[in-house]
Amino acid sequence: MTGAGFDSSPSDERRYGVAIVANDKVIDWLLPFLESYRDTNAALPLYLIPYDDNISLTRRAADVYGVTIVESEPAEIDRLSHELYPGIFNSHRRRLRKLQALALELDEVAYVDVDVILFRDLRTVFGRLERGEREFIVASPSFDYVYNENQKKHAFLDGALLFNDGFWVTSSRFLSLSDVLETIRADIDIFHEVRKRGQLFAQPLMNFVVHRRGLKTALLPHCVENASHENYYKAPGITFSNGKPLDPEGKEIYLAHWAGAITLPSHDVFAGAWKEFFRAARARVYKRGDSYSLFR
Repeated sequence: MTGAGFDSSPSDERRYGVAIVANDKVIDWLLPFLESYRDTNAALPLYLIPYDDNISLTRRAADVYGVTIVESEPAEIDRLSHELYPGIFNSHRRRLRKLQALALELDEVAYVDVDVILFRDLRTVFGRLERGEREFIVASPSFDYVYNENQKKHAFLDGALLFNDGFWVTSSRFLSLSDVLETIRADIDIFHEVRKRGQLFAQPLMNFVVHRRGLKTALLPHCVENASHENYYKAPGITFSNGKPLDPEGKEIYLAHWAGAITLPSHDVFAGAWKEFFRAARARVYKRGDSYSLFR
């Protein structure tokens, strides 16, 4: 595949980085993610946005792996999350803290969910953004977990690419935190009318803001040569070459995402790699005298 974007290489003068959200509750996911990041993306700075204050183990792991913890309080984001999702039954509204990735002092930022392991260097993804062509890059579509039937009532959602918000790349040139806050507050009634319910918080919001602002959204395969849009942990037909996964068409899979998983990886096609990263991370972080239950 050839064309605009594929021949360009990221400029060393630009600041690129990756952001995640985590706390101690997801330490069993965080550890293998960090080990996979060290294995594939050590050259890229990694920023960890705390999900809450429960981060004693998280801080220790971040220190071992050289991760920068974002210390600034996301007051505006937390205020928005309570406005959108009030009540005691919406405790997962803190997932909106991933929006803090948009406030990092970077030229381009990639956000990645922590229930992920990485297989390839993400530097190939940076430097692909272009105004009017590719302003927001996503890894994979999501057809069932974004909007409800009311989507059909609004022309700006007609034909919109619905995406999984577990991986995206953008720049403050195209989307800033203030853009998100202004857009959602200006059209909060439409957002609530069209958003999918059922413990979905950040994904409908990210989609709505991107679509309402008319950002040019592109799938990873349309930006990076031979990249696959596949990353689902239950994906069929996956093979491995030199330890790296390929989809059924032989395209390169960049990450495995356990979206929706309620237990740790066990028998799926990516479980072996996940377990290897987990064991390596535990050995790197775990020390004699620690309670073994801290890092199961």
